[in-house]
Amino acid sequence: MTETNNTAANGAARKHPFYKRLMAHQESGLVLVIILMSVGLTFYGMLNPRESRTELQRPAGSTIMLLDGNGEAHAPGTIARTKIATYRVVDGADTTDYPASEIDKYDSSTDTLYSKSTINPFLNKTNLVLVTKDASFFAIIAVGMTGVIILAGIDLSVGSIYGLSAVVGAMALQSLPSDVGWFVTVPVGVLVCMSVGTVCGLANGSMSEGLGVHPFVITLGMMAALRGLTVVLPQELFGTQSIGGFPDSFSKGFFKAEFYGVYPVPVIIMILSGIAGWFVLSKTVFGRRVFAIGGNETAAKYAGIPVKRTKILVYTITGALCGLSACAYLGYYGAAETNAGNAYELQVIAATVIGGASLMGGRGTVIGAVLGAIIIQLINNTLIIFEVDTSYNQIVMGAAIVVAVVIDQTKQRIQARRA
Repeated sequence: MTETNNTAANGAARKHPFYKRLMAHQESGLVLVIILMSVGLTFYGMLNPRESRTELQRPAGSTIMLLDGNGEAHAPGTIARTKIATYRVVDGADTTDYPASEIDKYDSSTDTLYSKSTINPFLNKTNLVLVTKDASFFAIIAVGMTGVIILAGIDLSVGSIYGLSAVVGAMALQSLPSDVGWFVTVPVGVLVCMSVGTVCGLANGSMSEGLGVHPFVITLGMMAALRGLTVVLPQELFGTQSIGGFPDSFSKGFFKAEFYGVYPVPVIIMILSGIAGWFVLSKTVFGRRVFAIGGNETAAKYAGIPVKRTKILVYTITGALCGLSACAYLGYYGAAETNAGNAYELQVIAATVIGGASLMGGRGTVIGAVLGAIIIQLINNTLIIFEVDTSYNQIVMGAAIVVAVVIDQTKQRIQARRA
């Protein structure tokens, strides 16, 4: 009997090779898309390199002399740029020479040298960090949106919740003393932003379930109302459209802390949020309830699942994640603007749908949503590299949602026919 079972297992393994089983996962396809896009952009960048200007780091107190073709030294402002052959940095008895061909500019007003080099517009550290950082802000929200869409719901207010959380959080942070440490500013920022987001998410879920109104209508109204508050509060209380002036410990001391020349904290938060969301949806009773409700709400009710309470909790968690993302935004940029999170709902929904979530409910993955957010940001980055007008971004996002939904519907029809 054991031998028979082993033979059957080996036959199944031969029937479905490892690479086919690997590619059967939604996330594998998304990773492949990211790799192919990255390879394509890398080759395009190799064929179309761009010049980059970088501030040349030199010792404090050093001076700059300009040498002509004969090696004669001139003080800045006393020789035409076309006649400069060498830029010499003098630090006491030490000197360092830079050929004029390697220097892009010398700014005499700030006494700063800028070197020039050719770089791949895609495959360079600054651009790659920018792509993941920009993706992280709406990827964090997409973690919560995944649960909403699995429930066959929708939340159009996530961008407005994000904006309002950022504005209220900025007001709280601005009131703190400038010299307070990060152990005060970070908890205050996180608590205030996430509290605002949690309340808004709770309101969405409670009104939708309590009033028996489709979440599309409720969240559409909340989107408009909260966006109005995001604009009105700074104007009425501060007479401005931007609120800044936070303690440095909140931004440079934590959310924009530098590690090896990059600022990875928003990306780290995105990764941790993705792991937490994956664990909740995949490994907990609550996660199984979410899938059960999205698959068949009537059956879930008969099975004794608290449908209304589960739905309200999912919307509340989504609001809290909007607040967390807004807090990371505040820390990274050091200010909140009234247009913060504008049109984020489109990008968040697109990331979730591209990541494999079905708008019909019952299916979706958090890891897929995070990968979908990265794909969206790669698309945006592609438009920038190709120097396409950024106003086309929304067109591309709308098209991406339509294509993803059509592909999902087609796959479901094919699977139904096979069944």
